[in-house]
Amino acid sequence: MQEWVLTETGGESEAADLRQERAQAETSAARHREWEALLAENAPLAFRVARGVLRNDADAEDVAQEALLRAHHRFEGLRERARFRAWLVRISFRIALDRLRAVKRRQAREAQWVLENSRNAAHQGDNAEFQRQFDRAMDELPEKQRLVVFLAAMEGHTLEDVSLLLAVPIGTVKARLFLHEKLSRRNYDVL
Repeated sequence: MQEWVLTETGGESEAADLRQERAQAETSAARHREWEALLAENAPLAFRVARGVLRNDADAEDVAQEALLRAHHRFEGLRERARFRAWLVRISFRIALDRLRAVKRRQAREAQWVLENSRNAAHQGDNAEFQRQFDRAMDELPEKQRLVVFLAAMEGHTLEDVSLLLAVPIGTVKARLFLHEKLSRRNYDVL
């Protein structure tokens, strides 16, 4: 006698899907166990490599952690698991070198900034004194002479432009500038 087995439609494909999911879970668990074993064995090595390059425990810990994180993300792409140790050393070494270069660039920028600011601070006192003397000299000038000096010397206008702007003959502009220079040399030795 023949026996008929009634199955739901798609029952065999569901069973196949279930078997495939189970196999994937087992493979994933095996990879996880493999990663954990490699991590336990080689994590101190990542720190030692970074410490050798950076000579600083805190930075070495950061680099080792970053190297292990990168290794974890790319672990699936590693073809030869036996070469994990060398691979991790390369990752740690390169990250540590990048960090060292970044630190040196930052130190160079900071040193340049300090140098520039120290120069500015040294000259700032000189500049402030010069500015005080200059302002005092300009304030002591008669207004007509001050305007000629301002337009010609400070604003960079030509003598012809100053003559046109002030509506005075060019000879008057030259005379006012000459008088200013003569008085400046005698009184302030500034301009």
